Amino acid sequence: MARKAAPKRRKGEGPDEEALKKWESEVLANYVAASPERQGTFLSEDGPPVPRLATPMGLEREGWDYLARLGFPGSYPFTRGVYPTMYRGRQWTIRQYAGFGSAEDTNSRYRYLLKAGQTGLSVAFDLPTQLGLDPDDELAYYEVGKVGVSLSNIREMEMVFDSIPLAKVSTSMTINATAMELLALYATAAEAQAVEPSGLRGTVQNDILKEYIARNNFIYPPVPSMRYSADIIAHCAKAMPQWNSISISGYHFEEAGATPSQEVGFTLADGIEYIREVARRGIEVDDFAQRLSFFFASRTGLVEQVAKFRAARRMWAKIMKERFGARDPKSMALRFHAQTAGVTMTAQQPQVNIIRITLQALAAALGGAQSLHVNSYDEAISLPTEEAVKLSVRVQQALMLESGIADSVDPLGGSYLLEELTDSIEDRAWRIVDDVEKMGGMVKAIERGYPQKEIARSAYDYQLKVESGEIPVIGVNVLREEEKGSPEPLRIDPASRSRVIRRVKEFRESRDASAVKAALARLEKAASAEDNLFPVVTNCVRSKCTVGEISGTLRETWGEWTQ
Repeated sequence: MARKAAPKRRKGEGPDEEALKKWESEVLANYVAASPERQGTFLSEDGPPVPRLATPMGLEREGWDYLARLGFPGSYPFTRGVYPTMYRGRQWTIRQYAGFGSAEDTNSRYRYLLKAGQTGLSVAFDLPTQLGLDPDDELAYYEVGKVGVSLSNIREMEMVFDSIPLAKVSTSMTINATAMELLALYATAAEAQAVEPSGLRGTVQNDILKEYIARNNFIYPPVPSMRYSADIIAHCAKAMPQWNSISISGYHFEEAGATPSQEVGFTLADGIEYIREVARRGIEVDDFAQRLSFFFASRTGLVEQVAKFRAARRMWAKIMKERFGARDPKSMALRFHAQTAGVTMTAQQPQVNIIRITLQALAAALGGAQSLHVNSYDEAISLPTEEAVKLSVRVQQALMLESGIADSVDPLGGSYLLEELTDSIEDRAWRIVDDVEKMGGMVKAIERGYPQKEIARSAYDYQLKVESGEIPVIGVNVLREEEKGSPEPLRIDPASRSRVIRRVKEFRESRDASAVKAALARLEKAASAEDNLFPVVTNCVRSKCTVGEISGTLRETWGEWTQ
């Protein structure tokens, strides 16, 4: 990516190389001799050393140009934000990720969060639901309701959103291998509230590629899985125009050990693969790209995290404009949800996590996130308690209402250090994108194990630095204290599991068995053809098929993937 030569500096614009060298020899050298800098390598999370002092000359040496590298908010290349007024016009959505136990347990938590000031819902599903297993499956028993809500059929979906007006609230669903089933259930439940699919707002994660790389909650082989994801994107573009049909996720790469540039590079490489898959069907990029969204982690390294978000926006704008010929600015604008970094939460001195999540939330807001989840301080111990989730909401509200950071668009933009870090992360991320493209795209790269190995290597390097003390972690390798007891953990009532198992059996007994059989037969036929599966899955939902039955039919047709 060649850059234009820097314009000549005019008199009075700022320091030059001669002035910098004079300061270093006459001021800095004498001061450091008398008062040495603290020990340490001063490395960024991405690896390179953080410069002692950033100046405009560092940018000029790289051919830095304001309009090309920054521009204005709401305009190409969107470095400074996707909207002209950002939070002066619309605040980020407070969207706490929640769900556990049975439908009524989760409904109660949602009502609590909405009362506390949450402005959007985010559904966590248990592992059986994520992997297409009904709660009474013998493989599901010990995981029912443990890390999310158990949700196997239309009756349970209606209970989760009981008395919650789906016409007024936006909902994010963290679901991938069974994303189509759950989105069809949600849209069908909305119809019972007289809300058409076209009126629904929200996001379905639907990013199966990152499952193969970092999270491993996949079911089918990559090729049919890509068809499945693309079917959702294509369907939503026509029938659910306000719905984000995919959340291309770098968060899980970060949680697995990726550096900032790896998080950006592999995430955007995934995005390129999804664009190609949908465009291969003859759909114009501007007809669906506006509703692609992204999901990134926000760690504690404040300035570098802000730089990461800005680099991702700039890169995606260039990808969409130059590689895919997008003409609509909305197709080029990378909108993203952020979540504070769960992997940084510690069971030691858990109250320190409150400080960590506040810094991480601040980085996401300064980086221009459209929605934000703030992890609860007790998550290294158990699922979050009500007290902890309310405090996480209050962290967002304090930043939004009291800090002043929402009063100006891109308040850190123009910081010499921020712009240097943004360029550095972008350069490294481009190399990753280019490497993936040379392999034939992300599916081919995954089959070769390239992203998996690179992220594992970074995770190993990071852990070595923690264990050596090079990276300080309060309570773990520095400032350790004798533990005086942990917060009382949230415990899932075993009765929740019994309830959902009993109800799914009653649900099967109450339905028309012949309608279920016909719907599943139609699904099996469609899965072997090339028509969009979404209407067929919706028919299964309306015929009262369960998630396990729909997924089981696709398993029989496509097979399962093992690595």
